[in-house]
Amino acid sequence: MNYKRNILITGGAGFIGSHVVRLFVSKYPEYRIVNLDKLTYAGNLANLKDIENAPNYEFVKADICDFETVCGIFQKYGIDGVIHLAAESHVDRSIKDPFTFARTNVLGTLSMLQAAKHCWNGDWDGKLFYHISTDEVYGALELTRPEGVPSDISAHMVYGDEFFRETTRYSPHSPYSASKASSDHFVRAFHDTYGMPVIVTNCSNNYGPYQFPEKLIPLFINNIRHRKPLPVYGRGENVRDWLYVEDHARAIDLIFHEGKVADTYNIGGFNEWKNIDLIKVIIKTTDRILGNPEGYSDGLITFVTDRAGHDLRYAIDATKLHRELGWSPSLQFEEGIDKTVRWYLDNQEWMDNITSGAYEKYYEDMYGNR
Repeated sequence: MNYKRNILITGGAGFIGSHVVRLFVSKYPEYRIVNLDKLTYAGNLANLKDIENAPNYEFVKADICDFETVCGIFQKYGIDGVIHLAAESHVDRSIKDPFTFARTNVLGTLSMLQAAKHCWNGDWDGKLFYHISTDEVYGALELTRPEGVPSDISAHMVYGDEFFRETTRYSPHSPYSASKASSDHFVRAFHDTYGMPVIVTNCSNNYGPYQFPEKLIPLFINNIRHRKPLPVYGRGENVRDWLYVEDHARAIDLIFHEGKVADTYNIGGFNEWKNIDLIKVIIKTTDRILGNPEGYSDGLITFVTDRAGHDLRYAIDATKLHRELGWSPSLQFEEGIDKTVRWYLDNQEWMDNITSGAYEKYYEDMYGNR
């Protein structure tokens, strides 16, 4: 079949990537979607069971750092668009092992860019390299309470006058954010140096189904289910902007098709929460769905030593994306959290396969060493 487009999505077996792959495979049967994933610990093809047999879907197990293999994929499938999501993304892991983050996020992105440059060979017509990044590259914002807001009200508040905008200067503070900042610069450099059509987006914290349970929301839902401690860094005062993952996937779709080449777009939920307030919402929602009495799991909260270099506040201003392309989040946070909690509780086999490591053994048998 001659496809209208041949799109390579890297990291498509991961959390955000699987939602993007599913959306593109389902929405664009005239496109061939090639999912390149190394299947590291956070990659799980069970995330894509519902579309794995779709005629316009191909999965390739490969490492983005393997330049020759990536070039072969470009040539075999006639790739004309890249949505680059593959990355190491957990801050705590980056603090323990920064080399892995530099290799995957910096050299891996450079490998992808060089493969696109080599295979497209200056024919940029109809081509696009779309790089997905993070708000963490911008550093941290001050935490202040607006005048007139009662001190006992925190959820859904705006915690300061400053926001991350597309023009905000980069100031990464963790090995993870430093690696992503470097990859962002490489992407822009390939446009400025070679003329490659690129787009970069920087997104706030995502939540929703299929997120690896080292991340806060699925970890806490699972710990509540098993009556395990809920570890909270410091006093839980750090603020993050939260976005439902399917809204992020919609934004990626829109930007891929209608975004301006060589531009940057920030994607955020306009939805700031202190960690401790978010955790209380997770507890309340999970206990309600499990049929526990209100307050039943509050005692599981355990304050632990704060993370090294823990940024105090992130807040995205997504006004540009709304103004220029008409995107806005579709879910209120309480609705999104309810959907998320119900998904994890209804898919306990998925969670148990990950926490037990059974999924890794399955892929080792199928594809060899991970």
